[in-house]
Amino acid sequence: MKRAIQNFVDRLTQSSDQTALEQSMADVTGSMNLRSFAYLGLPRKPDVAPKLISTYPPSWIAHYMRRQYEAFDPVVRQAIRDTRPFRWGLGFGPRLRSDSERELFEEAAGFGIRYGFTIPIHDHRGEIAIVTFATDRRRSGFEHSIMKRTDVLEVIAWYFHAHARSKFQPDRILDGVSLSPRELECLEWSSRGKSIADIGIILGISRRTAAFHLDNVRAKLGVRTICQAVARLVEANSRR
Repeated sequence: MKRAIQNFVDRLTQSSDQTALEQSMADVTGSMNLRSFAYLGLPRKPDVAPKLISTYPPSWIAHYMRRQYEAFDPVVRQAIRDTRPFRWGLGFGPRLRSDSERELFEEAAGFGIRYGFTIPIHDHRGEIAIVTFATDRRRSGFEHSIMKRTDVLEVIAWYFHAHARSKFQPDRILDGVSLSPRELECLEWSSRGKSIADIGIILGISRRTAAFHLDNVRAKLGVRTICQAVARLVEANSRR
């Protein structure tokens, strides 16, 4: 298991597109006998489409969208209002579910998504993402897998979110200067008082890589210190 997680972290760091991100997650979940996963990044702006990275069967995704299940999906609704991880599927959750909710779970099971473990991610930017690990196994097998690896799955989910949003977020213009998502991320953590070593741990990168991004920020902004760069960021944010 340690080797599988190390491979996941290494491949995630090196991935350059959505396919590579998806495969890194698919491999580590497969090593834990979990059939599929879904990552849904919810935008803060209503005119921006959600970001979906998933190994759910394409036929299920098409069926889900065609039936407009997103309008009442209890998993999505619970993940938006609650920050605690939770299990779901037939037999989990409230006893008095609506007919539409029961139908959703029954149809999902027919596509091989019988039970799921969902981790809501409410990050420091106010963004919300939903990471779900699903299986077609019976309930006893599902609970056995989840109970042993709850903490590991939470770490994996947060790592995946950090890399997904970094790689697909557009550059940010700060005082007329374009900062990459990773440069901005390092600068924001620095503004929260985190050291270079702390930033490396939080983002799953080496200390040297974190320092490299912050050096780029200083050079682009034409300042001598990170404190000056942070001051520019704070001033820019106050004008937004």
